[in-house]
Amino acid sequence: MNNRFDSKISNTSGNIMKIKSQLSEGVELVAVSKFHSIEAVREAYNAGQRIFGENRVQELIAKQPALPDDIEWHFIGTLQTNKVRFIAPFVSMIQSVDSLKLMQEINRQAGKCNRIIRVLLEVHIAEEDSKHGFSPEDCENLFRQGILVQFENMHVCGLMGMATFTDDTEQIRREFRTLRMLFNAIKSLPATDKSLFTELSMGMSDDYLIAIDEGSTMVRIGSVIFGVRGK
Repeated sequence: MNNRFDSKISNTSGNIMKIKSQLSEGVELVAVSKFHSIEAVREAYNAGQRIFGENRVQELIAKQPALPDDIEWHFIGTLQTNKVRFIAPFVSMIQSVDSLKLMQEINRQAGKCNRIIRVLLEVHIAEEDSKHGFSPEDCENLFRQGILVQFENMHVCGLMGMATFTDDTEQIRREFRTLRMLFNAIKSLPATDKSLFTELSMGMSDDYLIAIDEGSTMVRIGSVIFGVRGK
């Protein structure tokens, strides 16, 4: 399950090229740049990478103005409602939406900015209490009950999930498959806008190849690109 390449930042370009050569058609790479420097992000940008993921608001709002405007910033970590306003003016996607309260605030702040913010609903599929997200049942009910139509400034574009951190590849595969089946079930519902509901974000540095096999459309990879991160 170890997919790590070169841990040196100097080989960022080569690492990105190698990962992209492994991606199926239609699978996007989110380069997880959390805890890495602006210079490291710029090196990845110069190698052609345009989508970057951050999980801390303070770090994201420090990096965003110092880097090119055509970067698509994805927020991938736990997001507190009182921090949404800081990223609402520019964030391309929030992948970690795990409550109705958070959705309401994203919609409110997006409206203030005259924007529509794309989001993914985070689903808890791992056998770990430390992971966040809706249960599969609660997630599906949001669509079945038409709750999401109230959010005019927010588009729910798909689902995100994290597998258990384990060496048991069959368990990881089962968990990703559970998320893919939920994604397909939601997409088949009459009320789901199939033109918007297109993204299934699953797979990180240690398990992205399994995730791609199981239907991921978006992989979130950090250490395999940038090396072991600082704190």
